[in-house]
Amino acid sequence: MAERIVSEMVANVWRVMVAPGDAVAVGDPIVILESMKMEIPVESPVVGTVSEVLVAEGAVVQEGDVIAVVEQMAVVE
Repeated sequence: MAERIVSEMVANVWRVMVAPGDAVAVGDPIVILESMKMEIPVESPVVGTVSEVLVAEGAVVQEGDVIAVVEQMAVVE
């Protein structure tokens, strides 16, 4: 299952912290946004592997823009 990670605000992409193929855990930073001189980390809400990064450093994102896609790991019970 793919989890789309979206921006919650209009901001500049200050730093991209992951690349496709990287493993992420809940709370790992995906990107760091900058708005009004504040740095705002966007964190992964799931455990999985980054399949796409759809922004670049220096880009401007709008509220609701997809930043990255993480393929969620299946939970085995």
